[in-house]
Amino acid sequence: MELQNKISQTQLVERRIPKSEDVRGPFYRDTTAIIHSSPFRRLKHKTQVFFAPSNDHICTRMEHCLHVASIASSICRGLGLDSELAWAIGMGHDLGHTPFGHTGEKILSQAMQKANFPPFEHEVNSLRVVDFLSNQGQGLNLTYAVRDGIVCHNGEHLVKAIKPTFAVRDLSRITSRKGLLPATYEAAVVRFSDTIAYLGRDFEDACRLGLVRKEELPDEVARHLGRRNAQIIDTLVVDVIEHSNEKEGICFSDELFPYVEAMIKFNYTHIYKSPMLAGYERYFSRLFTLILDYLGMLM
Repeated sequence: MELQNKISQTQLVERRIPKSEDVRGPFYRDTTAIIHSSPFRRLKHKTQVFFAPSNDHICTRMEHCLHVASIASSICRGLGLDSELAWAIGMGHDLGHTPFGHTGEKILSQAMQKANFPPFEHEVNSLRVVDFLSNQGQGLNLTYAVRDGIVCHNGEHLVKAIKPTFAVRDLSRITSRKGLLPATYEAAVVRFSDTIAYLGRDFEDACRLGLVRKEELPDEVARHLGRRNAQIIDTLVVDVIEHSNEKEGICFSDELFPYVEAMIKFNYTHIYKSPMLAGYERYFSRLFTLILDYLGMLM
């Protein structure tokens, strides 16, 4: 099925600072702006799940962004959507992520709340990065559609279906990811692609590091999704393409969604809550505390 956004192209390509477009087109221009930005370069040393791996084949935050962009672009091609828009959102969705993955986000959020600030959310910070912090404080001046997709991506919050709002709002007023829904199908696709990208890859990396064995994945999950990352990606990309529709929006099928939930639960139990990552958390907590205390002394 081919889907179409119920929002004008003029609104989607609007920039905070008006700018004439060139041969690249609005969304590919956004991709190049992201690729050449300093925040994107820093992703190569940011943790996805496993901290400072000596193994070159363990995923980093930069590689995760490439995976999300690639998966989202493939799904959009299958649904007749704008693959360049999806690619740009995927490349930029984690530009504001903390060091040390979600453990770092949790620790920083706790520190901010202790200091009477709102909790840290990397989705909101990613928008802040592309709007204000990049390019010596000038921002990247991205299109509305890409900015909306970045702040709404929240792939850690698993849902079966997402229907876009097709609404334009003042994104600069967003202070929390809670309840956010994207304006476009492409942004919804990126949110699903975020889940698809980390689901199998985190498991694959854990197997490579000896944290789990492939045989430990429940047989029912493996039978429906696969045991290898490539199988899991292929299965879920096809599933989203075949079952997304105008009524529900972008969605997983009723058949496979329970197995996506089951694999995420498996990953949490055997990977994210493992003694190895618990050790990381203690180290990160101490490191973050020292850094924040030092910065506090400078203020």
